[in-house]
Amino acid sequence: MTEPSAPESGIAPSVPSSSLISMTLLVYALFGIAAVASFFSSGILAIWPLVGVVGIVGLIIAYVKRDEAAGTWLASHLRWLIRTFWFSLLWDVIGFVVLFTLGLVLIGIPIALGIWVAAGIWLIYRLLRGYMLFKDSKAVPGM
Repeated sequence: MTEPSAPESGIAPSVPSSSLISMTLLVYALFGIAAVASFFSSGILAIWPLVGVVGIVGLIIAYVKRDEAAGTWLASHLRWLIRTFWFSLLWDVIGFVVLFTLGLVLIGIPIALGIWVAAGIWLIYRLLRGYMLFKDSKAVPGM
């Protein structure tokens, strides 16, 4: 297993505690559960996938643990998950705006569904990519 590269400040990254590792894994699990629950409740993965109670609990945990993770490889994962939540919400809102503004002329329905399906695929990619890096104890590149 390779060690993550040192931050640009030249200070070696610290080793995260096992509780912080567990909490980050819990956030991945909560986001995954929220996405699956959204799919089974609505049939479309991206309609509010992380905005249910489970997703919001995951977001709160990520924000609370963000300062504790600073300087570790987990900091990039928490930022990755937080950004995944907010961009997922953004694309869901865009889908609803398109649905309500163009829905009367019927063109908005397929466009909104397309946005939600694309956002759902993107969400699955983000969760899987982040988890694969997490299980290898690697930082998310670019975070």
